[in-house]
Amino acid sequence: MPRLALSDDFVDDFPSLQRPVQKELTETIQLFRSLTVPQLHASKGIHLEKLERARDPRIRTIRVTKFYRGVLLAPDDGSDLYTLLRVAPHDDAINWARKRAYSVNNATGGLEVRNVEVLERIETLFEGKAGAAPARLFDQHSDTALRDLGVDEQVLRLARVCVTDKDLAVMAPPVMPGDQFAVLQLLAEGNSPEEVWDLLIAPRGQTVRSAEDRPEVTLSEAILNTSHHMVEVTGPDELERILSEDLTRWRVFLHPAQRRYAYHPGFNGPAQVTGGPGTGKTVVALHRVRHLLRTADHDGRILLTTFTNAMAASLRDSLALLLGERDAHLLQRVDVTTVDSLASRVVREARGKAPKPLVAGAEKTAWKRALAGEDVPWGEQFLAQEFRNVVLAQGLRTPEEYLRCRRLGRGTPVGRVQRARLWRIMERFTADAASRGTATYTQICDQAARILTESGPRYRHVVVDEAQDLHPAQWRVLRACAAAGSDDLFVVGDPHQRIYDSRVSLRSLGIDVRGRAARLRLNYRSTEEILRWSAALLEGQEVGRLGEDDEEDGALDSLHGYRSELRGRVPDARGFGSQEEELRGLVEQVRRWVDEDGVKPAEVAVCARFNTVVDAVIARLRREGIAAVAVKDDPGPGVSGVRVATMHAMKGLEFRCVAVVGVNAGVLPFAPQVTPAEVDPVQHRSDLLAEHCLLFVACTRAREALSISWHGERSPLLAPIVG
Repeated sequence: MPRLALSDDFVDDFPSLQRPVQKELTETIQLFRSLTVPQLHASKGIHLEKLERARDPRIRTIRVTKFYRGVLLAPDDGSDLYTLLRVAPHDDAINWARKRAYSVNNATGGLEVRNVEVLERIETLFEGKAGAAPARLFDQHSDTALRDLGVDEQVLRLARVCVTDKDLAVMAPPVMPGDQFAVLQLLAEGNSPEEVWDLLIAPRGQTVRSAEDRPEVTLSEAILNTSHHMVEVTGPDELERILSEDLTRWRVFLHPAQRRYAYHPGFNGPAQVTGGPGTGKTVVALHRVRHLLRTADHDGRILLTTFTNAMAASLRDSLALLLGERDAHLLQRVDVTTVDSLASRVVREARGKAPKPLVAGAEKTAWKRALAGEDVPWGEQFLAQEFRNVVLAQGLRTPEEYLRCRRLGRGTPVGRVQRARLWRIMERFTADAASRGTATYTQICDQAARILTESGPRYRHVVVDEAQDLHPAQWRVLRACAAAGSDDLFVVGDPHQRIYDSRVSLRSLGIDVRGRAARLRLNYRSTEEILRWSAALLEGQEVGRLGEDDEEDGALDSLHGYRSELRGRVPDARGFGSQEEELRGLVEQVRRWVDEDGVKPAEVAVCARFNTVVDAVIARLRREGIAAVAVKDDPGPGVSGVRVATMHAMKGLEFRCVAVVGVNAGVLPFAPQVTPAEVDPVQHRSDLLAEHCLLFVACTRAREALSISWHGERSPLLAPIVG
C-alpha cells in the first residue's frame, strides 16, 4: 500500500477548510492509504493525475470534492511514499502547484520547495542591473564554498546577481528554499562560511564538508529527514491526532538550527539566547532543561523560571509534554516557578513568614503616608521609582551608600541634602510597610537574595525565560541560586518585549555572558505580514540589549534581520465612532474567523489595556452567542471559548487569531504610567518605550490573523503604520 506524509502547509490549512470539505478529505486520505499502488492509479474515487505544465514532473493532483483538489508529490526513487502538500479550491490548487518545484538539499538532507516561476523572473531582471555594478553581494565567497553550504545551481546563479541585501530580500521564502536563503542571509550579514556551517548545517548532523564527497539523499529520505515539516500517517488514529492538533504541536518543536544552543555540550559559565517574538526562545529553554536533566548530575536540581504564574504553568505543561512518559520521572528534579514566588518561599522558610506583597494601589497609599507632613517637590510616583530603580536595584543598605551611588537611569539630579531627605522618607515607607506585615515584590526579592547569599546555592542549574522584564533584585536571587560555574545560568529573552521598567547590567551582578551569547532571527509563529506590521510599532525607539543597561553599557538592540517564512494576510486596522460600534465590529470579526475560516474559538484571543474593557468584551461576546472566557481565570486547554485578556496578560501566549481592541488615544500611552518629561526626562523615555513594547507584545501573539481597532481618536503609537 502507498504511504502518505502530510506537509505542515497542509496541516496548517486543514482547520480553515469548511467542515464538509474536512470530512471528505479525511475519507479521501483513508481511501488513499487502503489501496495498493496499482489500485491507486486506477481509482476513480482518488482520480490521481499528473499535472500538465508543472515545473516539477513529480507533482500530482487528487480529487477531494467536486470543487477541491489535493496536491501531492509522487516518489521517483522506487519508494511508495507520497506527500500531500496542499488542499485548495480547484483553480487555486492547480496554479499553486504549477509554479513550484521540490528538491533535496545536498547539505542538510532535507526536502525544499521553491517558486521556480518567480525565481526565473528575478534572475532575468537582476542580470542587467548586476552587470553594471562594480561589486556584488557574494563576490568574496567562491562557488565551491556556497555549494558546500547546500546552495544549488539555480540559487547559486541568483546569488551571483545580487548586488545588495535588498536584492536578496526579494527572494525570501517561500520564493527561495528556506535553508538556502538562511545561508545567503547569514553570509550577507558578514558571517564566514565556517560560522554558517556551525550555525545551520552541523546541527542537522552533517559531517561531510565537501558537497562533492557527500552521498546522494533520495526523495523519500529527504521527506523523513524533514520531520519538522513533514509527518507520515501510520494509521487512522495517527491521522486523527495530526488533524485535530492545534498549537500544542508547536509548543515544544525545536528547529534544527536551534539545536546548537539547546544541546550545547557545556557552556563555561552563563549563556544567553535572545531573539524577536516567535523565534522559539522558550522552546530552546525547555530543550536546554531536558538536555541538562539527561546529561548533568543526577542529584542536581534545576530551576526553570519565568515572569508570571500563568507562564510558569504553561512551561510546566510544555516540559512534561517534551519529556514524555519515558523521562517523566525527571520532572521531580525541576522547580518551575516565578522569581517572586521563589523569593517568597525563601523568605518564608528562613523567617517563618513572608511579607504580604503590596499591590499597586496599596503601595501608592503607603507612599502617601510616608510623604505626609513633608514639604518636598516629589510625588508618590517619583519616590516609588527612586526606591525601586536605585535603592533596591543596587541593593543599598545605608544612607551613606545612597549618598555615594550613581543614580543610573534617573534623569532628575538630586543633591546630597535632597538625598538625605529622600532616604528618610524611604525609611519611613519601609518601616510602615513592615509594621503591617507587607512589602513590595521587589523588597521581598531583595530580602531573599540576601538570605540565599548567606545560606548558599539551592540549584545546580538555573534556566530563565522572559528575562527582559526581571529587576536587578530578581537577578540577584537567581545569581545566588546557583554557584558560579559551567552551565550555571541559561537565559532567554527579548528586550523588544520589555513591558516593565527593569534596566539591568548583568555583568555588574556576576552574570557575564560574553562569548556565550547568540541571537535567533527566524520567526516560527507569526506571518511575515504580522511581524513587519508589529515591528513598525517600534520605529524610532531605542531598545537596549538584554542585560545591558543602556546608560551604563550604551548597547542597543535591533530587529534588523528578523524574518518569517510564513505568509498570510496583512493585519487589519480600523477605527470606529464609539465603543458600541467597535464591539459590534469585534463580534463580526470573531464570527468570520470562527464560522468562515474554521478557527476554533479557543484559538482566538481578544485583548485590551484594561480589565473593564476585558469584562465588556466578554459580556458582549456572550450576549451574541459566542463563548468567551477570561485568561485570568486560567481556562484549561479543554475549555472552549474565545480567550479575552489584558495586554499584560497576553505575555508569553500565542493564538491563531488576535484582536487588539480599544487602542485609543489616552489609553496607549496611558498617562498615569508615563512619568512627565519635566519630572524626569530619562524615566519619561523609558516609560514611553514600555508602552510601545506593550502594544508590540499584544500584536505579536497572533500567528495567522491580526485585527487592531479603536474608537474615537486612535493611539499615537499607531502613527508609524496608520496615517
